[in-house]
Amino acid sequence: MEKERRLVVVAVAAVVIAAVTTAFFAPSQTTLPIPEPRRNSGGNSTSSGVQVLAENLEVPWALDVAEDGRIFFTERAGRIRVIENGTLLEDPVAFINVEQNEESGLLGLALHPNFTENHLLYIYHTYSNGSSILNKVLMLTERDNQIIESKVIIDGIPAADRNDGGRIKFGPDGKLYIATGDARQPELAQDGRSLAGKILRLNPDGTIPEDNPFEGSPVYSYGHRNIQGLAWHPETGELYASEHGDQGNDEINIIRPGANYGWPIEDCNAERFEEPVVCFTPAIAPGGIVIPSSDRLGYQSDIVLAALKAQQLRLVELPLDSERNILTGYGRIRDVVEAPDGTLYVATSNRDGRAIPEQGDDKILRITNPQ
Repeated sequence: MEKERRLVVVAVAAVVIAAVTTAFFAPSQTTLPIPEPRRNSGGNSTSSGVQVLAENLEVPWALDVAEDGRIFFTERAGRIRVIENGTLLEDPVAFINVEQNEESGLLGLALHPNFTENHLLYIYHTYSNGSSILNKVLMLTERDNQIIESKVIIDGIPAADRNDGGRIKFGPDGKLYIATGDARQPELAQDGRSLAGKILRLNPDGTIPEDNPFEGSPVYSYGHRNIQGLAWHPETGELYASEHGDQGNDEINIIRPGANYGWPIEDCNAERFEEPVVCFTPAIAPGGIVIPSSDRLGYQSDIVLAALKAQQLRLVELPLDSERNILTGYGRIRDVVEAPDGTLYVATSNRDGRAIPEQGDDKILRITNPQ
């Protein structure tokens, strides 16, 4: 009870601070038109700079690339899979027993920063305990493309058939960041006693970092509806997050420790809380984001954003100078990550119930030349 009271009291202070610090800034609202969907007709790419690495997948949700070149990804139905030496392995690394209903299931995946030494990877998934559905994060140990151990890192995250969040990433500080959704209960985003509608920050073993903004709490920021992407700027170290709004008002935010992002009281044109740096109306349904550290493709230190509804990869140039589409023709795009060599890997999401799949869907793509 004392822990809860501390979080609520500090949260009130954060609201006041947010109101003061954001009053002088206004979000950049996108003016880039959403292109008409343009799909391939059985072809492998829309340009010579895109390669199809795997196809006929079942809603790939999250990707990560190991330094040894292996690509690990989740499929929402519960499979963890691997592409090794350019070939999709037939047998999954693991099959996770998940509660898969609409947008719930096996979602985020992140490799430990020292994966090549400790072989630890982390997943976020929805499950049923018999009376309710919840989300939790597991730490898994991999050996020879098989999971040999598992440990629960955090449990009791509210879940629903939509707004589950699910993106997990390791930050440059070595901490694990976990994006949760409001689980279709908007009031939970402002409730300091709930893990819903938050970004959580944990040590890799699941303990709470001593420098978290709320003493004894995993909560790093709150007032979120449904975050789908997390990325750090390679020069400034700032954390950016992409978030689904309600009937438009999708956002990109800079995340500050202890800050309140306003949902469900405000979104986009905020007056009392942290204000987004970009607001997308009409909705584009942003997915994963990455801010490349390499300039191999010419996107260094700019935001590359996967978009589901807009069916594109979008480049948002920082500091918010311009936007443009850098990939269309593959339908809904769920995630994008940067490989150690500076190329980009992309996961499509055309079998997620919100599109008409075409031959070969879903796919993992590799972008080797600028689009």
